[in-house]
Amino acid sequence: MEEMPPEELKRLQYRLLKTLVYRLYSFSNFYHERMRAAGVHPDDVKTLDDIAKLPFMYKSDLRDNYPDRIFTASQDELVRYHVSSGTTGKPTVVGYTANDLEIWTTSLARSLTACGLGRGDVMQVSYGYGLFTGGLGLHYGAERIGATVLPIGTGNTERQIELMQDLHVTAIACTPSYLVHLGETAERMGVSIRNDTNLRVGILGAEPWSERMRTGLQEALGIRVFDIYGTSELSGPMFTECTEQQGIHIWGDIAYPEIIDPETGEQLPPGEKGELVMTVLKKEALPMIRYRIGDVTMLDDAVCACGRTSPRIMRIQGRVDDMLIVRGINVFPSQVEHTLMGIPEVLGSAFQIEVDRRGALDSMLVRVEMSRDAFSDKITDLMRVKAKVTHDLRNSLNVAADVELVAPGTLPRFEGKAKRVIDRRVY
Repeated sequence: MEEMPPEELKRLQYRLLKTLVYRLYSFSNFYHERMRAAGVHPDDVKTLDDIAKLPFMYKSDLRDNYPDRIFTASQDELVRYHVSSGTTGKPTVVGYTANDLEIWTTSLARSLTACGLGRGDVMQVSYGYGLFTGGLGLHYGAERIGATVLPIGTGNTERQIELMQDLHVTAIACTPSYLVHLGETAERMGVSIRNDTNLRVGILGAEPWSERMRTGLQEALGIRVFDIYGTSELSGPMFTECTEQQGIHIWGDIAYPEIIDPETGEQLPPGEKGELVMTVLKKEALPMIRYRIGDVTMLDDAVCACGRTSPRIMRIQGRVDDMLIVRGINVFPSQVEHTLMGIPEVLGSAFQIEVDRRGALDSMLVRVEMSRDAFSDKITDLMRVKAKVTHDLRNSLNVAADVELVAPGTLPRFEGKAKRVIDRRVY
């Protein structure tokens, strides 16, 4: 399946799409009305390219139909619920049938195999368990490939490091910011992740992070780290990079990705940056056709050097709805991180962005921790570093930012998603 010739894969995707559209038009009031309003009938889908005729689905649709009015599985067919945090409004509820869980597990089993993991590995799952989808998804995927799972969840970092050593953990799944925190904690404990543990692989996701952060983690910890992608609406984390580390494989028999212009909704060709739209081709309880996720990325449909033929999405550069507009310029926190990771005098993984309004003008302040080696009480040294950070951010972002250097260990650390932005503007 993973090496299926591209044209054969497209034929399979078309058959799956056609079946899905007919099923939802016939049995889902939500999709039936949405298609009728768009003036499209299942018979209009004659090729895979005709997916562009179908209407989009939005996160607001899930909230407006809370908790389960979009579900197409009956209560006795459901085997699990997951619920989002609801930090930006009404929470979203995702239901799963047994087949949904099987597809989710299969997707992650393929993904973890693509990262070089398998029987004999011990995976420490440091994502949250419970309503959050991260922990359980990776748990079952790792078990499927024959790995041993340490379901430790979040928190109690010193204990996590002790168990990592005692149980000979070879892989960890967590957020990038938590792996940074874990590395710092290990250092304070006198533990070298590189020399005193068997850790060799990190599966990192749930927040934007940069290629420079990957390089920094790999060099500091002596492991390889891989990007993982998914959202609770799709099922949870589902797709990862392979050992080539050149994009995240979206298994073509499970999902169909598109990149669109977020303003016009028009499809963009491979290689152009835009908003990710996903259709899940095999999903029973909560089907997704052309779901606008809001993540900004690019698509690569060339066959990967690893031999896998499914399309790949590049590293997520931010979210359309997380994007800051400062004096008319689009700014993503990941851009700031990428710039800071290139300045050795600061700790690029520990920063905070504060946006405010002074009169009619926006102002942006970037707080960043000094590295321990560069931290100094000499004013001239601090001024030199501050000037460099200010200059590099200006060149990268095309908008001026004030810079505040703070002592190592000053800014908060996060066991879940990092909260990088404080926006104090009142509109």
